[in-house]
Amino acid sequence: MKDRLPDESERALYRQVMEQGGRVMFREAMQQNAAATLRLIELGLLIHHDVDESLSAVNPRSVADRLSADLRDAAIRKLARSQRASAQLEDLVHAYDQAPRRPDRAHAVERVHDRLQIRHRITQLESEMHEETLAAQPGGARPVGQMQQALKRSLAFLARGIGIRTLYQPGALADPPTVDYAATLASGGERIRVLDEPFRRMLIFDRRIAIITASPDNNQAAFVEDPAVLATLIDLFERDWARATRIDWHTLAGRPRGTGVPKEVGALLAQGLTQRAIASRLGLSERTVAAHIARLRELYDAETLFQLGWQLRGAPE
Repeated sequence: MKDRLPDESERALYRQVMEQGGRVMFREAMQQNAAATLRLIELGLLIHHDVDESLSAVNPRSVADRLSADLRDAAIRKLARSQRASAQLEDLVHAYDQAPRRPDRAHAVERVHDRLQIRHRITQLESEMHEETLAAQPGGARPVGQMQQALKRSLAFLARGIGIRTLYQPGALADPPTVDYAATLASGGERIRVLDEPFRRMLIFDRRIAIITASPDNNQAAFVEDPAVLATLIDLFERDWARATRIDWHTLAGRPRGTGVPKEVGALLAQGLTQRAIASRLGLSERTVAAHIARLRELYDAETLFQLGWQLRGAPE
């Protein structure tokens, strides 16, 4: 991105140029760090002179002013597009709201007897999700094609800052495609544990609706919105989650271990910044930062933010 601010290697090169009086030969800078040199030229922090193949450093204030103006213009354009988007989709919103559907049963349990209809309802609920998914997924391995579709959806949710916690049974550890699938999701920020006990298939979206299987063949499901029943199901999931085992899916899949969390989040946590302060500093939503912090707490087995920050201070770069 042209409006991205310089990273640390680019900043270091700029400082070195200034230490040499603000002028350096192009060939010398390229030998030192070609990528950083080209990036600083692109940003306008270094000016290339064709006559003698030298580089001159310019005042960062002028570049900052230009970048600020570009960012403001881009933000204004995006704001205008966002305002138009609501109006342009109004007819589709109306069609969705007017579509025949079940009556309001916020205090009921509804059974659905068709697998395709269950999938349709779940897809709608996923599209309306804002906070988190809790998933209990017992049983054996799923078809690879089905896992690929689920992988794409889950990574998109994680990228939006939606938290996902999933329970598997030990059989997942012995299935290479499932291990690889779990490692990829773990890199994206999903938290996946293994529970060596029987449990029922269940999905909970935003703690407002739960879907549990209602037949051995999974062709029937109950959609639960009753607050009392829903609270019981959430407590059941949390109890199982607390007893489940953390798994290093990256090692199991033969991959380097990654956090799936931008390094800046960990660095700011180590400095003692709060979740809100980190979100403000990095220009992220608090929900996204919360998901990143939850992932780090899982990896470092930290019960509190203080413990996590303390451990991150001693973590290798």
